Amino acid sequence: MTITLNATTGISTPPVSVLGDTSGSITFAAPAVAGTNTQTLVAVTGTLAPLIAGTAVASTSGTSIDFTSIPSWVKRITVMFSGVSTNGSSNLQCQIGTSGGIQTSSYISVVTTVFSGTSVATAITTGFGLCANMGATVTNQGSFRISLIDSSTGIWACDGTLARGDSAANYVIAGAKTLSGTLDRVRITTVNGTDTFDAGTINILYE
Repeated sequence: MTITLNATTGISTPPVSVLGDTSGSITFAAPAVAGTNTQTLVAVTGTLAPLIAGTAVASTSGTSIDFTSIPSWVKRITVMFSGVSTNGSSNLQCQIGTSGGIQTSSYISVVTTVFSGTSVATAITTGFGLCANMGATVTNQGSFRISLIDSSTGIWACDGTLARGDSAANYVIAGAKTLSGTLDRVRITTVNGTDTFDAGTINILYE
């Protein structure tokens, strides 16, 4: 069998072909094959996007940590905490936004604190609630995801788990938010907006 690589036509070994173009896209085409013991590639279109890491940010100062310039093709963002702490008692939250700015209202969000066999649910509407019962000595670690549910309506969902580093407790996160535009930014802040970060690291992965 001969395999030919051509700058214009790509790789061609009829009836299978692999074609590329200057945009970096690659098209793989194969014929449908009938039979009881064959696997057929379904004729569908889609995008295979890479998993990209952001730049880790030290959450040691300021009242908010922002990740901006998130590409328009992103469908899921994972936010990761390591030892994140503030100097106050206001609950942590995650807010998302578009080129028009960060959205600060109309979130459907509940964070459940699980501790010593009991659980307490806290509703937050100004962002995705990440933890409750904060204090100056509390640290948080873990991750949560923000995923696109429906591109036609701009609905995003949030879910995940964070663990407290100072006690045997964790936080179960769940929520949803509708955006009127394309998500391009994520903010980690507190509900009161004035407590200051004083320890830890935050980063994101997007895909």
